[in-house]
Amino acid sequence: MIKGRARAKNAPVLTNGARHRATDRVIDILELTAASRDGLPLKDLSLRVETPKSSLLPLLRTLSARGYLEQGRAGEYRLGARALELAVRSEGHRDFVETARPALDALMRRTGESAFLTTLATDATAVVFVDVVESAQLIRYTVTVGQRSPLHATANGKAILAVLPAAERDEILRTLPLKRYTDRTLTSVPALRAALDQIRGTGVSVSVDEIVRGATGVAAPVYDRGGRVVGACAVGGPTDRMKPRMRQLAVGVKATARSISMLLGGR
Repeated sequence: MIKGRARAKNAPVLTNGARHRATDRVIDILELTAASRDGLPLKDLSLRVETPKSSLLPLLRTLSARGYLEQGRAGEYRLGARALELAVRSEGHRDFVETARPALDALMRRTGESAFLTTLATDATAVVFVDVVESAQLIRYTVTVGQRSPLHATANGKAILAVLPAAERDEILRTLPLKRYTDRTLTSVPALRAALDQIRGTGVSVSVDEIVRGATGVAAPVYDRGGRVVGACAVGGPTDRMKPRMRQLAVGVKATARSISMLLGGR
């Protein structure tokens, strides 16, 4: 959870009059809600944006009406479908998703489990789901496009983090919040580093009950033509259904990641 006023990592320090105050507040709201897994109520947003609730509420209502925010049952504000749609529509993501979709479809059909495509979030603390092919199983792993998941507690996140350039990975690990979600979550940097070393050796990342009890994911990194990791593909499902097939699933996910990488021009 973010404490204090949220700013983009490389946002410039501004002097008085450098930009429009209301626009500044809108950007703060979008960045805060994007970084919050559970959404933020009006009171918290008011404190973090340092703006009275009476002044903030019209902005929140407008953003909600336009689809850039949405409210949960308890009144908390989350990033809305319109904002997520704009992100996914960006040319790079669109090409990535369109190129990978047939392989993702095939992966779901072969495994019978939900298949996912993710990229690293701009704040480098999470992955963002950019495409989802849901399983037809009655009990299945379900996420939505635009949803975020923590790097350290998911197969997707660890698959990407493991193969980032060493300096970039070290910088992320220096500040990454290692929140505990279950008793299997990796919450120490040495334990996470050891897991990342293993992933680099095997080419596949596994998360068993690390973010949700009873849920397992298997992921592999996807590379572009320059050899840089651009995301990960994965399958996810109930642990009791996934565990007996772990070796088979790992082979399938790695093969799919390799196919997508080749389509993107990677080796």
